[in-house]
Amino acid sequence: MNKKPLVYIVTIGVFILIFFMVKDVFDQPGAEDMKAGFKEIVKYRNANNTGPVQRIYVVTVKDSVWKEMEDYGNLMPHTKYGNTKVYFFMQNVNVPNTLQPGEVNFDPAFNKACIALYEKSAMSQVAFNKHPY
Repeated sequence: MNKKPLVYIVTIGVFILIFFMVKDVFDQPGAEDMKAGFKEIVKYRNANNTGPVQRIYVVTVKDSVWKEMEDYGNLMPHTKYGNTKVYFFMQNVNVPNTLQPGEVNFDPAFNKACIALYEKSAMSQVAFNKHPY
């Protein structure tokens, strides 16, 4: 019995499957695919690699699309038992240039300009607040 055609069919099938798997890996949506026009202004990450990692981002947007802001926050890196915060500001307003760890992450003078806050806690609980201040 000739098994060469079966081997060729299986090999072609495997290559087609691998092609679609690789294509799906490289076609994942990202922040650049969103319409709100996200631009990361400043970020902070503490140097503590043995304990909880705190990440803080200040991001400007062209349009306040709440769902996209929450999706953007979900795309940001998060460490188990760490904390990730993303502060959203409109594009043409004054935004903080420096960040510090703790409860208050930037000068309170910028609080009125903050339109949203995305926070993922140490236990991966997500909170998205519109106009947090």
